[in-house]
Amino acid sequence: MASATVPLLDDDTIPFGEEDEMRDPSRAGQKYTHPYVTFFHLFFRGAAILIYMFCGWFSDSFITSFVFVVLFLSADFWTVKNISGRLLVGLRWWNYVDDDGVSHWVFESKNSESYQSRVNKNEQRIFWLGLILCPVFWGLFFLFALFGLKFKWLLLVMIAIALNAANLYGYVKCNYGANKDLNSAATDFVKTQFFKNAVDIMTRPSGAPPPTNVRPTGVV
Repeated sequence: MASATVPLLDDDTIPFGEEDEMRDPSRAGQKYTHPYVTFFHLFFRGAAILIYMFCGWFSDSFITSFVFVVLFLSADFWTVKNISGRLLVGLRWWNYVDDDGVSHWVFESKNSESYQSRVNKNEQRIFWLGLILCPVFWGLFFLFALFGLKFKWLLLVMIAIALNAANLYGYVKCNYGANKDLNSAATDFVKTQFFKNAVDIMTRPSGAPPPTNVRPTGVV
């Protein structure tokens, strides 16, 4: 990517980094500044999981279940990649092909301190929680389908894992830097959480209950 000039996205109606200018000032100080984006960040991926788990209650048709799950997975992939990551945590990843036909992957992060102070911590926590937990569920479904010899469902689960893992990988690269490999990013994540929890324990007043919510990660 060093030899290529990153172009602007053709459909970039609001340039990356200028979303705050469109923010509704009446939502300042509220628990969620992007409630609809937060809802749909979880809705599509949650709906895909629920349909996969309970589709047999409503229909015996594998094709019908397959189509509905893939539709929700596709809607989730597009929403998370293009909307929720950008608005909730200030991250974006995308791909373009240069004039020589070479494909380039771009991983962007709004890492300024001024932006970090405006990130809604509740939305940030929900974003990473949904991004990490859903692939875990699909991984379990993969094991159940594999050892249960349900090979037709195995294809559907593999599609779900691919779409979920693509967004997870893209945003981890955005968050920890495009030049770091995944092992290094995972190590940094564990270190961050370890020191954060240690500081919380040392600074918490004696007799105070432990925190109920642990922030999964932050935006670089």
